[in-house]
Parts: sequence; structure tokens; C-alpha cells
Amino acid sequence: MSNLMLGIIVILYMLLIAGFGVLGYKKSKSASDFLLGGQKTNPIIMALSYGAAFISASAIVGFGGYSATFGMGIQWLCVLNMLMGVIVAFLIFGKRTRELGVKYEARTFSQLLGAHYNSRTIRIFIASVIFIGMPMYAAVVMKGGGVFIEQMFGIDLNLALLIFTIVVSAYVIAGGLKGVMYTDAMQALVILSCTIFMLVWIYQTLGMGFTEANQKLTEMAPLVPERFKELGHQGWTAMPVLGSPQWYALVTSLILGVGIGCLAQPQLVVRFMTVESSKQLNRAVIIGCVFIFFVVGSIYHVGPLSNLFFMQTEGKVAAEMTQDMDKIIPLFIDKAMPDWFAAIFMLCILSASMSTLSAQFHTMGAAFGADIFTKVGRKRNKDSSMGVRIGILVAIIISYAVCYTLSAGIIARGTALFMGICAATFLPAYFCSLYWKKATRQGALASLWVGALASLFAMLFLHKAEAAPIGLCRILFGQDVLINIYPWYMIDPILFALPLSIITIIVVSLKTKQK
Repeated sequence: MSNLMLGIIVILYMLLIAGFGVLGYKKSKSASDFLLGGQKTNPIIMALSYGAAFISASAIVGFGGYSATFGMGIQWLCVLNMLMGVIVAFLIFGKRTRELGVKYEARTFSQLLGAHYNSRTIRIFIASVIFIGMPMYAAVVMKGGGVFIEQMFGIDLNLALLIFTIVVSAYVIAGGLKGVMYTDAMQALVILSCTIFMLVWIYQTLGMGFTEANQKLTEMAPLVPERFKELGHQGWTAMPVLGSPQWYALVTSLILGVGIGCLAQPQLVVRFMTVESSKQLNRAVIIGCVFIFFVVGSIYHVGPLSNLFFMQTEGKVAAEMTQDMDKIIPLFIDKAMPDWFAAIFMLCILSASMSTLSAQFHTMGAAFGADIFTKVGRKRNKDSSMGVRIGILVAIIISYAVCYTLSAGIIARGTALFMGICAATFLPAYFCSLYWKKATRQGALASLWVGALASLFAMLFLHKAEAAPIGLCRILFGQDVLINIYPWYMIDPILFALPLSIITIIVVSLKTKQK
């Protein structure tokens, strides 16, 4: 398909996105509408928006490339995404979150916990972590979309990122959460259709059935590159060697980091407060599970099977086709899929990236304008959303700048890292606000500080994947990590920080008098 036709399709898609932004703008008449969509969102729209915000380009490009390199062990993340990210999130966390949101008239995640613990300090602390930490995650998503556009169009990555960022910025700043959720729902359907087609098409291209293709992939285990065998890679249909570096990276960083971290994602939590009743969350569970199962399950299956395709056509496995695993899925689409699908799948990547980015930008803007600097833009109208819009613009600029600092192969790891930080910092205080009445303001605040600082300390001085590139530990102590004994430097920060955060809120709450 020519670049002209691709351009026309993209322009039509952008016009549709703009239409949803205008619709959201017209229906956002107050700050409440801008932040929570009026709290009357259809459960189907909410579930699709939740799924689209959850599944970003990092899941398709980053985790898809990871699965192509290291195999189907990452399918356990798909299971955990459905169990924790949808069933537990909606039924255990979602209902109580919506009830407390109504009780406290909360419009953001920060306001919810701040009001529950009766602490402006907690509210500002959470908002600050969101506004400072989330640009890293947003930058990872931006890179995922930019890399794909660069690969498909053959244009400069800088130009791709610029155009991409401007489009997302326009409808988020204009339409608020209404515009975001309408757009998310449409984009979720695009993502779902494309990933299912990919799964069906690859079996047709290979000329094999499910059993035969997976058996052939199993037999390719001896072709694993030596550098990956040394890490514990045993083949694309097997888990890594128990206790190997790759096993720790897969299980502690990706599966646990994302599988548990999704429960405390502020941009996902706020969606529970957009529906009119708790019963509507029950209806949304099935839709959410179906979406996660087909989208994530398909891409994590297609990734490993791309090795079989590349071996048939190029005589190489996927990791030998490109040194950057983030480029494997775009390369596979270019080589294996029909020309017309390249344009459609480009919309899938744009949809995945835009849906997650819009949720992140909206959340960061709300943290800035509704929680930290509450008087920005409110001189004429105390219910104005101008402060939030200014916050969104600032967050976009910061995320865009961070994107240029990212290294190759960072998409999957960067996503897991941010979700792990959210789990360690927010999850204990969030859970206790819903289910443990003995949790005190002092306990919650102490837990937030311990979770955030422990995560930061582990990243800088304990976990080699981050500590070595940053280099602070080497500057101060002359070595990449403080504990240079295997497997300590392979264990993800979430396994250090989350237990400390849980213990802190329990111990401090029991020792402080509840008011």
C-alpha cells in the first residue's frame, strides 16, 4: 500500500478522533464532567475504555517483542492481567472505590485517598508521585507508537513522535475524560479486531494448525542464540530455567510488576468512579476479561510464532532480524501481513498508544490542576477545568522530552517498572482505605513514603537493570549494585518495596491512635 493511501487512512482516522474530542468538549460543562465524565458512563464504554487504557503500544510492541525474543512464558502475565487486572480490580476494588468516591465527592485518585485519611498531605504526595513518575511510563508508550510509525512509513522518528503527540494532546485537552473514554472505546474495538486477525493470519501464513505450529516452535529450541541460553532461555514454548537471570526478569519484573501493579494505576482506578452504580461494574467484568484475553493472549502468542515465520522466510530467528526487540513486531507486520493490513494495524498501534497516553495525560493533568496547584486557572470560576488543562499541557511537554532519553528495548521493562512503583507506593494505603478501618492517617502516609523511597532505593542501588545504566551506585560505591551476589541484583524492586510498604501501614496504624 502506498504512502498516499496510508496517509489518507490516517487522516480519516484523526478526523474521527477529533470528532470524539469535540463531542467530549460539548458535554464537559464543568470540572466534574472533565474529570469524571459526569459519573454516568455506560458500563460497556467504561470497560472498553479501561481495557484500552490498560493495553498500550507497550503491550503490543514492547511485550510482543519480548515474547518473540524469550517465548510464551509471558502468557502467565495474560492470566494475571485477567485475574488481577479485571476480576479482582472490578469486583474487589472497583465497587468500594465507586462507593467511596461518591461519599467523598472525589474526582481523582489523590482526592479519594486524601479525603478518606483526612489528609491534604497524602493528597498532594500521591499527586506529586503521579505527576513526577508517570511521564516515564508515558514516554515509553510514546516511543512504542513512534517506533511503529517510523518502521511502517519510513519517516524520521522525531517527526513521528511530534505528530503523534500533537494529535493526542488536542483531544485530551479539549474533551476531558468524556472525550478520552469515547475515543478509548472506539480504539479498543480496533485493537481487538487487529490482534485476533494477526493470530488467525499467522497460522494461515505458516500453513500449519495450532498443534503442528507449536510443535515446530518447540523443536526450534536448539536455535536459541547463545547469549540468551546463558540467561536461561530454554526455547520459545518453555519457561526459563528456574532461578536463572531470565526467570527473575520474567517473573519478578514483568509478571509480578505488571500483574500486581495494574491494581494501583491511578488512570485505571478513576474509571471505577465514572459509572452510575456498582451493579454496572458487574456487567463490565465479562467485557474486560474478553478484551484482555484476546488482545494480550493473541499478541503474546504471535510473538513467539514470528520465530517460525522468520526461520521459514529468512533463515533466522526473530532476535537475529533486529537487535532492538521493540522493532520485532513492526518488522513482522511489514514482512508477514498483507499490505492493506499494515495500514489497519498502524491504526491499532495508534489506538493502543493514544488510549493509554490520553488516560495518562488526563491523570497527570488532574494531579497538577486539581490536587497540587488547585487555584491555577480558577480566578473566575472555582469549578473551572483550566488548571487541569494547563497540567495536561505541562505533562505532555515533560513526557515528550523524557522520550528522547530512552534506550533500545526499554518499552516492556519501563512499563513493568512504573507499575511496580505504583503497587509499592499506593496499593497498601489504597486497599486499606477500602477494607481496613484501623488504618490511620499516619500509617497511610508512612506507607506511601516507605513504598516510594524503597522503590527508588532499589532502582538506584539494588536492581542491576536500572542501577547500572543510571550509574549513581558506581559513582558512590565503585560498583553497579550494593549487593553484587546473585540473584539479589536480579530481583525486581517490587519484591523489596511492596512488603516493606505493607508492613509499615500495619505497624504504624496499630501504634497510632485513630481519629
